[in-house]
Amino acid sequence: MDYRQAVSNIIEEKRQTLISVSDQIWGYAETGFEEFQSAELLCKTLEEEGFTVEKGVADIDTAFIGSFGSGKPVIAVLGEFDALTGLSQVGGDIQYNPEKSNGNGHGCGHNLLGTGALAAAIAIRSYLKENNLEGTVRYYGCPGEEIGSGKTFMVRAGLFDDVDFAVCWHPWSRNAVWSMASLACYEVSYRFKGKSSHAASTPHLGRSALDAVELMNVGVNYLREHIIPEARVHYAVTNTGGVSPNVVQEKADVLYFIRAPRVSQAEEIYQRICDVARGAALMTGTEVEIDFASAASDILPNNTLEKVMHDNFVELGVPQYDEKEQQFAKAIRATLSEADKNEDIKANKELAGQDLAHVIDPFIPSNGILPGTSDVGDVSWVVPTVQCMVACEPVGTPLHTWQIVSTGKTSIAHKGMLHAGKVMAATAIEVLQNPEVLEKAKQELIEQRNGEDYVCPIPPEVKKYKLQTV
Repeated sequence: MDYRQAVSNIIEEKRQTLISVSDQIWGYAETGFEEFQSAELLCKTLEEEGFTVEKGVADIDTAFIGSFGSGKPVIAVLGEFDALTGLSQVGGDIQYNPEKSNGNGHGCGHNLLGTGALAAAIAIRSYLKENNLEGTVRYYGCPGEEIGSGKTFMVRAGLFDDVDFAVCWHPWSRNAVWSMASLACYEVSYRFKGKSSHAASTPHLGRSALDAVELMNVGVNYLREHIIPEARVHYAVTNTGGVSPNVVQEKADVLYFIRAPRVSQAEEIYQRICDVARGAALMTGTEVEIDFASAASDILPNNTLEKVMHDNFVELGVPQYDEKEQQFAKAIRATLSEADKNEDIKANKELAGQDLAHVIDPFIPSNGILPGTSDVGDVSWVVPTVQCMVACEPVGTPLHTWQIVSTGKTSIAHKGMLHAGKVMAATAIEVLQNPEVLEKAKQELIEQRNGEDYVCPIPPEVKKYKLQTV
């Protein structure tokens, strides 16, 4: 039997189990490094499927590795399962309808991501066992992708040192093989401390931490003109110092994301922003504590593995949809802005007139830089890494929206998730059975590094991610 058909059959046999896992994680909607129920469910399912599971790896409570097999090559399948704050939504509803006020929601589809990766790992395990093949498949349970860069901590802990290659995916509104770089990112909190006082009777005795935060933000906004145009800097005031205007705010905090095409560029901008923060403290007579939370490296595309994945994707085709699914997609698209509706069409003209993607994007190797960040980047610096995007939502649906949460519990999303598992498993098995392809991929990674060694962007004194409090 063809290996693609074999992995498809394995995943179809597990269809209901996998859908149940995805829907349960959707319901848990746990945010980064607090995904206790989600991680436990995935670990339990891995154990039931014959994997040996190690929990709490890299000193992270919700990080784990499920392993099966022995010897080389070692295949890493990357799974995520964290949700986003403030995106609660009733599943399958075509209008904005929060399940819980200020609740969490899987607005980036990581319930699907983690389960699709689980499907791939199970299929690879079964193929290895049934064909008596040497090799090891590992499911990496990677927490905190949205904020905190769990994979970066896991790479730093040496968990990928003996891995030969990694496969992963992400839910999207199109079908494609990812062949883009990304931006490196620093996540840093600036915590100002001043002195409280009565804002009316003794303001001269106070030193406002909130003033310092505001002055810092103004300074950084002026700095934007003088950094490379590819960089991105954005912030959120996470502590305003209270809600009483008649009290000079003693404490105030601001959280920054600092992004650039390479870690070295992000580092240079970070140092300049730290100078702005110190200047704001000096101007206001306050003190500033710089709290480095996490970081992620840029993604290094691997065209060798991407070509293998694209060929398998084409052979496997794309999910097919029934009339009910088409109508749901049309209703969701009706809630989008015209700009959103056209965003995917600008990238692939064949999507014009479609509510659900029925085509695979052409493969364009190393197709520029995506102005976003993923901690997959750190994995891609140490092992050849490949990822696909599979349609799990209507064309044009932007990530991190209620529409993604709503669709994430429908058959549209389930079909995309299971299909992603098939594409990843087929890719891994083809590479497994063709050592020359793997050697070529490893050589390409060396060339992509361009003489640079991997250096973890998280300082050694930052032992683990510190949850940011609002």
